Amino acid sequence: MGMGNMQTQPLEEEPDFLIPGIKKNVFILGLISLFTDISSEMLYPVIPIFLTAVLGAPMYVVGLIEGIAEGTASILKVVSGWYSDRTGKRKPFVIVGYSLSAISKPLMAFAYVWPLVLVARFLDRFGKGVRTSARDALIADSAPLAQRGKSFGLHRTMDTFGAVLGPIFAILILYMTADNYRLLFMLAFLPALVSILLIALFVSERKQVPNKKVSFKISQFGRDFKVFLLISVIFALGNSSDVFLILRATDVGFTVTAVLLCYIVYNITNAIVSYPAGTLSDKLGRRSLMFWGFLIFAAVYLGFALMPANIYVWPLFAIYGVYAAFTDGVGKAYVVDLVPYDKRGTALGIYHTATGIMMIFASIIAGLLWEFIGSSVPFVYGAVTALLSAVLLVVLMPKRHEIVG
Repeated sequence: MGMGNMQTQPLEEEPDFLIPGIKKNVFILGLISLFTDISSEMLYPVIPIFLTAVLGAPMYVVGLIEGIAEGTASILKVVSGWYSDRTGKRKPFVIVGYSLSAISKPLMAFAYVWPLVLVARFLDRFGKGVRTSARDALIADSAPLAQRGKSFGLHRTMDTFGAVLGPIFAILILYMTADNYRLLFMLAFLPALVSILLIALFVSERKQVPNKKVSFKISQFGRDFKVFLLISVIFALGNSSDVFLILRATDVGFTVTAVLLCYIVYNITNAIVSYPAGTLSDKLGRRSLMFWGFLIFAAVYLGFALMPANIYVWPLFAIYGVYAAFTDGVGKAYVVDLVPYDKRGTALGIYHTATGIMMIFASIIAGLLWEFIGSSVPFVYGAVTALLSAVLLVVLMPKRHEIVG
């Protein structure tokens, strides 16, 4: 595919920051995500319990709140990515997005009826929607072309370590405070505040030329981005919420504590493997890593569908972390490879929004399959879509691409 006529980003020499090939912005944005994920994951497993056990909300309200929250984040990612390209600015979207999410944490401490939790979750996901595409574009803007996958991999590693630490802190705080949820909500604001300070004081951005012509239209992008987006959407349509993995583990006899520990194992594996996976994608190509990621996902989902004993839950969760490491940061780097630099925020936004919306539908489909056919069926369905995506990736996407930059 010829892309030689496309505009390339003017690169400025910037010294590495602590790690060879990693620039200051990338490292600081990784720290910001680490502290933000500590804050968010301190609360994410607790909110359903708080809603049902403390506020007395029915289960359908839990689903309603999460559906509205995640839907909001998915839609806003394309809007903020497009607007960051149009204005030529990334940092304002990043700082506003993280600030909104930070404010939502203590707001929940004052909730005595469930609608206020809905407001807080909406605000949190609104912030995520505002910041995500612009932040990923800022990582791409800051990373050298040869270390793009490595940079996204490091960011994913630091982000995921926050997801490991958050639930552990929550367990300790609730244990020491006799399940004082409201105090937990207040304390979760502290790491979020650290994130805001890091953005304000240490994150910089290169001066970009605003792209006033960029639009939401997919037609403005080349063939390979459209194909990769289609493959990602097909995969996402079978990639239901991780809640179903947790429910499947309890279905075969795991206690709640054991399931939470399994989820921590998944995040640890994800965090450990993400950085080397991103680095490997710079050398072997994104397609190879994504292909193996899809195959690993299919194998794990078949394992959850067919496992003869609950002892297999532990290794399946660990291997699931490898899938995430092979696809999350690598997928973002792949998107950036396929588009011009002044449209990367929009492209990332379209990618995030399309896959996010499909994952909502995937969860609805999984719930219906579980309810009306059987608890193993959603995982067979997910494995089939993953295998189809792997085949399409090999058949339709060129092995290597000329990087646009």
